[in-house]
Amino acid sequence: MQIRITGTGQLLELSARLRRAGNQNIRSSFHRRIRRAAEPLQKDLQKNIRNLPIRSGGRLAGRRGGPSPTTRPLRATIAAAIRISVRTTGNPGARVWIDKSRLPVDLKMMPEVLNSGPPPGRVRHPVFGNRSRWVNQYVTPFWWDRTVRAHEPRMTREVSRVVNDVRRYLI
Repeated sequence: MQIRITGTGQLLELSARLRRAGNQNIRSSFHRRIRRAAEPLQKDLQKNIRNLPIRSGGRLAGRRGGPSPTTRPLRATIAAAIRISVRTTGNPGARVWIDKSRLPVDLKMMPEVLNSGPPPGRVRHPVFGNRSRWVNQYVTPFWWDRTVRAHEPRMTREVSRVVNDVRRYLI
């Protein structure tokens, strides 16, 4: 799950001009401004996953409940793995993504399951790792997609403004 904001033609041309100009100040400013354009999306994605309601189907009569045996909060763990990367050379642009290397092994697929699931909105898992007892939990599907769609026009405007500013400076 990732979003890339690129204006391939404009960014590639600008990247080549920046290399030719060799001015480190312009390049770092360009990099910083593109990162700042992506930061609100990252913050909003983190806020949305932290506040994502997860509902259970309810406990059946005679079933025991209790606190989770793990100390690892699911939503906070996923929120901490949402990253930004910005490139000004090669394939320039900004990318907001979930770094799966920052997730525990048993949660690597959970962001996709929470976003779209096998059927959207359903998370099916064993009860405390007991593979003979399974439970369904329900989430609001497409939290990632909706958030990205809401931020895309603003990010595109910001990146084009940055590209135009740097282009005017280089010409």
